[in-house]
Amino acid sequence: MKNPVSYGILLTVFAYMLFTAHDSVVKLLVVTIPVWQILFWRSCTILAGCFIFEGPSLAQKVARSPIIKPMIVRSILLVVAWTSYYSAARYLQLAEVTTLYYAAPIVGTILATIVLREKVTVARWMAVGVGFCGVVIASNPVGLSISWPVYLALQAAVLWATGMVLLRKTALHEKSHIQMAVSNIIFILLTGTMAILHWKTPTTYELVLLFSTGAIAGVAQLALFEGMRQAPVSVLAPFEYTSLVWAFLLGFLIWGDIPKINTFVGAVLILGAGLIIIVSERLRRVPAALTKQDHDRAERSPVPHSGE
Repeated sequence: MKNPVSYGILLTVFAYMLFTAHDSVVKLLVVTIPVWQILFWRSCTILAGCFIFEGPSLAQKVARSPIIKPMIVRSILLVVAWTSYYSAARYLQLAEVTTLYYAAPIVGTILATIVLREKVTVARWMAVGVGFCGVVIASNPVGLSISWPVYLALQAAVLWATGMVLLRKTALHEKSHIQMAVSNIIFILLTGTMAILHWKTPTTYELVLLFSTGAIAGVAQLALFEGMRQAPVSVLAPFEYTSLVWAFLLGFLIWGDIPKINTFVGAVLILGAGLIIIVSERLRRVPAALTKQDHDRAERSPVPHSGE
């Protein structure tokens, strides 16, 4: 874990595990609580956590943050992405909308080469492709045709990927909890009106779940922001697929959904995609480490005098 790329991968996998747990809690809530209210409450909880962590100076630091403009753009993109995703989920099967949404890592890798000028290796492209094949096999979408919900799901994927690229651009220029504060302030402003218009007074049980969404999403956002600080988008993109494995596991534990054989085959491919990245990055580091050792050895060697 001394290597920043390995640390970034670990944080990203942890983040998507928590995001999947967050989605499971949201699925329990949306039966009785409007989505706008859930997003509003979640952002308020995360922002409160940022204030506890940073103190009264948080407002001043947010106002003076050099990345506030791109974070505003990113927050708007994510609000539209989630609205598109939830709208598509009303009309498509879970397997269909999941498969379409997981075009995001592919889009993110492409954008990383164009916007961030990242050099994407063959191994990284291979990992993205293998992971997407795993999603298709696990989700097993059948009879999917072009329609408005399909477009919305693809739009959500593109907007989410764009948001991740923007996050990578801003992650190196500001502390993670300041970025979280900026992002959630924008979310509160964008969802507040709709939350008030569709407000439903929560029960004690729902109140606990609402606080849980904020706590889980807050830790997940922190892990994701820190992961993006450590590793390139093209390295981390395939690990977004791991959330599907967590989704099937939580579906079994909470709702008793029994995965079919294609689910396990897809899960193996998704894990294989992660292994491709881990092994390839290790192999890339070996020559660099050897070169550094040779350089250090040369510097330690005594320089002969001219008379010797």
